[in-house]
Amino acid sequence: MTTANVLEKRGFTESDEFARKLDRLAEVAVRVGLGLAPRQQVVMTATLEQVPLARRITEHAYRAGASAVTTIFADEECALLRFHHAQDFSFDTAPAWLYDGMAAAYRGGAARLAIAGGNPALLAKEDPEKVSRLNRATSKAYRPALELITRQEINWTIVSGATPAWAAAVFPGLPQEQALERLWNAIFAITRIDKADPVSAWKEHDAHLHARADWLNEKRYAALHFRGPDTDLRVGLADEHLWDGGGSVARNGVYCIPNMPTEEVFTTPHKSRVDGHVTSTKPLSYQGTMIEGISVRFEAGRIVQAHASRGQHVLEQMIGTDEGARRLGEVSLVPHSSPIASSGLLFLNTLFDENAACHIALGQAYTMCMKDGEKLSREELAARGANESLIHVDWMIGSNRIDVDGISASGPEPLLRAGEWTWKV
Repeated sequence: MTTANVLEKRGFTESDEFARKLDRLAEVAVRVGLGLAPRQQVVMTATLEQVPLARRITEHAYRAGASAVTTIFADEECALLRFHHAQDFSFDTAPAWLYDGMAAAYRGGAARLAIAGGNPALLAKEDPEKVSRLNRATSKAYRPALELITRQEINWTIVSGATPAWAAAVFPGLPQEQALERLWNAIFAITRIDKADPVSAWKEHDAHLHARADWLNEKRYAALHFRGPDTDLRVGLADEHLWDGGGSVARNGVYCIPNMPTEEVFTTPHKSRVDGHVTSTKPLSYQGTMIEGISVRFEAGRIVQAHASRGQHVLEQMIGTDEGARRLGEVSLVPHSSPIASSGLLFLNTLFDENAACHIALGQAYTMCMKDGEKLSREELAARGANESLIHVDWMIGSNRIDVDGISASGPEPLLRAGEWTWKV
């Protein structure tokens, strides 16, 4: 049963509050998240379950002056058919022509919008070796497009829409219709859609995140120290790193907020200056499989030991993607009182769960978190400590039991205690 079918069954019509909120979400995605410029093209990706939201976004994009909106829909059932019937060589193949086309669109000025919200356990029962091989092939094919995004060449954003499979994973004890309704309501609340003026609410929140990032940039910490249960991790920061948060101006001159929701301030770690051990505080949904109880140890920036209570093989395959997959490309600070954490829900969706807790990301670094990063060559970025990889995978390490210190020349300074900021902006 599709989202549209379930909503129809529940009696939703265009006159309902749900329809108005869905329309607001689409408008905010275009106006605030994407910051769409007049005459700009849009490349959107979504699953078939996301058609109602994709249509609303398309309408608002054209109202905002888009020249063309091209949506690439994926069918999760077809993805499963590959694992059930394809020959072995298929899992080393990805449609490079598709990703090359997306990269060409971005180079030509198109904006990127993704609707997330697929089944978090879609591939949980499939052969992990085949899942890993397909992920690696896809990462390699997607690299030209990903580099344009990580270098902030274009304006882009990610939003989410509830689907029956995702709702069932978040609310396993509820009937399908009720679970779907509760997930939509949670999305609307966390993305500020239920505010009287969502656009103004987002502008205020964006300014708040920038104030935090500005304060951290003034401090110029050399490292962060995370301490808590099964965690004692020192994350050295890249030379001439920059803290970021909320929206930013892409190199095409368009202001966008890449993630909706977003509660984080983040920067680039030094790929060779991470030491200690850390344990995840939330499960990670990675490419349709679940990884739980992640525990790793770093030496000189590199993971030397890795364990997961569930999904061990998938974890090993992920960090074996390339040399950079064992190193950090991002470190982010999020208070435990964020709206996502306060909801008490585990969303099993990285876009939401990473904004519930402090987190780190294995793999590719964001060059926008380096001073003049967009002007530097790969070699120059590497010399400053920026990591390079085919992957960028966030996983959560924060909670109300984690303390974080900023390390400067004068010693440690408290940043978060029991998961909360020690200073206000």
